[in-house]
Amino acid sequence: MSRPIRALAAAALLVPLAACSASDSDGDSAPAAKAAGFPYTVTNCGVKTTYDAPPERAVTMNQHATEVMLELGLQDRMAGTAYLDDKVLPKYAKAYKSVPVVAKEYPSYEKLLAANPDFVYGGYASAFLAGDGRGRPALAKSGIESRLNIEGCAKRPVTMDDVFREVREVGATFGVRGRADKWVGGAERELAATAKELKGKKARSVFVYDSGDKTAFTVGGRGIGNDIIKRAGGRNVLADVDKSFADASWETVVDRHPETIVILDYGATTVAQKKKRLLDDPALADVPAIRNKSFAVLPLSDMVTGVRAPEAVKKLAAQL
Repeated sequence: MSRPIRALAAAALLVPLAACSASDSDGDSAPAAKAAGFPYTVTNCGVKTTYDAPPERAVTMNQHATEVMLELGLQDRMAGTAYLDDKVLPKYAKAYKSVPVVAKEYPSYEKLLAANPDFVYGGYASAFLAGDGRGRPALAKSGIESRLNIEGCAKRPVTMDDVFREVREVGATFGVRGRADKWVGGAERELAATAKELKGKKARSVFVYDSGDKTAFTVGGRGIGNDIIKRAGGRNVLADVDKSFADASWETVVDRHPETIVILDYGATTVAQKKKRLLDDPALADVPAIRNKSFAVLPLSDMVTGVRAPEAVKKLAAQL
């Protein structure tokens, strides 16, 4: 079915239409019925977009963007997905299998266009690199709307409120505000329960080890990872680094005396290999976390602005 015919059929049934900036009807036709909550205008990372109706063929790039869509039950609106850091949560596995994988990592611009999307949702700023042809202006010229996860353009520290905003804005864009609000309500209750359990407990100093040999790639103070650590009863020793993720010298790690090291689990290097690298480094021998072999583990996908964040607080709190 062609796009115009599909859109008109959808309008007749009063179900969500594809996102567009102009009406599908011509000047001689009656205006198409509007989906509830539309038109909807949102400014995302400096890009202002008005949706006359929800997107029909979204492509998600990066796992946390994909899981936001799946949590909101939007797999039927997904024309493709790309770039997982690890496995999707078991509760999303069936829905995820119903969505075509456009590319193992980022697709080329041509491959992205071949999926015929009307919306592209990226988790990291690298999803929209202009040099790779996938810049948001280039997509807009092709009639494709886009969204970048809030953390990808944050100019200040990201908190759980930004997670809630991310989910709510995606829910509004796709006409499922009720689903988004329900998820936020559940997340708020879960966070409150964890906070109650931790009340009165002393914060534990934490260093996050993502990867790295000559330097340590770690979690700074700007991303949601810092807020997750704080809410889990920890204190990020690199919170003064004004980035979501950044390189730090091993000398700095030693000087900050972390009591626990959180290892991020993803990619080809296993947790056991990362732990061995840390334990075998003589320069780290006097670090309290190394001396006491105090480690915690979280998947990388837990440490980004997505639907895993509230549960990540609970998981990390239990380990700390």
